[in-house]
Amino acid sequence: YTEEGTEIHGQPAGSVMTVLFQLAGCELTALNGGPQFKFNEAVSLQVLCDTQSEIDRFWEKLGEGGDPKAQQCGWLKDKFGLSWQIAPAILTELVADSDKAKVSRVMQAMFPMKKLDIAQLQRAYDGR
Repeated sequence: YTEEGTEIHGQPAGSVMTVLFQLAGCELTALNGGPQFKFNEAVSLQVLCDTQSEIDRFWEKLGEGGDPKAQQCGWLKDKFGLSWQIAPAILTELVADSDKAKVSRVMQAMFPMKKLDIAQLQRAYDGR
């Protein structure tokens, strides 16, 4: 931020306005809008994982210091209050199937989960 517009943005001159960063090869921009703007569930980042070990790793690292009460159906909040969905890449296929019974079983299996379990979702899909 510069001195220009201080009466509008309220940020001290020289403080950070934007930060560009990469996350898993995806370029993102963060804007420092000030403390009046809080994270909420309207914005979340999704991490699609190919294996259960990837899900476990992201879940552990991103959930560290976060709110355990905010963990449901693959979503968690990190220590900054940002919501993340840690999901198996195959989930899109499982819930987009034209067989409504398969989709229903997957959804029923998923809803009680906190961290998603690929094997359990696959078993539900398969009817086992």
